[in-house]
Amino acid sequence: MTAVEATSVTEEEQSKPLALRVGAELVGSFIICFAIYSICTLGSAIYGVNMAFIALLTGLVYAAATLIFGTISGAQFNPAVSVAAMLSGKTHVLDGVLYIIAQVLGGIGAGAAIRFLLPTSEQVTLKIWLTPVINGFDKNSVSYATLGNYGVSFSITLAIAVEFVAGIIIVATALNTTSESGKTNTSHAIAMGLAYGVGAAISYPVTGAALNPARATGIAIFAQNQGLSQEPLQQLWVFWICPILAAAIVSLVAIVASMIGTKKNVSEAEQDSETLEAIADDASDDADGHEGEQDEQSDAQTDADESVEAN
Repeated sequence: MTAVEATSVTEEEQSKPLALRVGAELVGSFIICFAIYSICTLGSAIYGVNMAFIALLTGLVYAAATLIFGTISGAQFNPAVSVAAMLSGKTHVLDGVLYIIAQVLGGIGAGAAIRFLLPTSEQVTLKIWLTPVINGFDKNSVSYATLGNYGVSFSITLAIAVEFVAGIIIVATALNTTSESGKTNTSHAIAMGLAYGVGAAISYPVTGAALNPARATGIAIFAQNQGLSQEPLQQLWVFWICPILAAAIVSLVAIVASMIGTKKNVSEAEQDSETLEAIADDASDDADGHEGEQDEQSDAQTDADESVEAN
């Protein structure tokens, strides 16, 4: 692809209407959240809680959605990624804020859909369905039923740690695999799938793998007052603060690295300029010396000619 073609493609992508891009974030977030809610409820009920199953399918869902919507909006689908994109200058602030609103609405829509589609009876209540899909710690952890028998549970400190680390992995991957204008490609989709899969593997036993504030919010709203051990909305703040903090730190590191790189490039350019000037000065001195030698030779020849004429 030539530079002219690349420029025209970039202009074409940036010219997509804001409403279309926001709509892509809304629909993509709905698909992702609904798929994950289904995996954690229906899949867990049939196959049992399996971390490898959850991590693999979570990664595949994000990768597929990124492939589908990446050329429209950049496929951020995560408020933390949108915050990082805004801080690093890859997304305009207004666009990023609208993306976040769309992402949360997509998650809420998915939560409403799965809540009212799940079959229930006197024996199979919503509490049974919702326990493996909500995000929480301590008594709301998916591992509490097992760990509680031994008198231990996953604390808020561990929940913050795993969500923060997973957030760094996801946000750093998003920033490093998108262009300066926030555009994506197939490699980005694969990388994001791997990042979310690794994040799910790290955090699912502790918190149910929120990884995404929109995903945590969508199901927490409809799991509220359903007889769970603790109300999900009371613990929701952890799943907003951790990824947003991770986004801020990753963005700061990226900005500092960019500034250092720019300063280094300027310094190298100045050194190259000084080197060229030195080479030019040397060439000028050589030329002057050569001219001086020619003048001396000319004077000597003149003296010789005058001497011959005198004789």
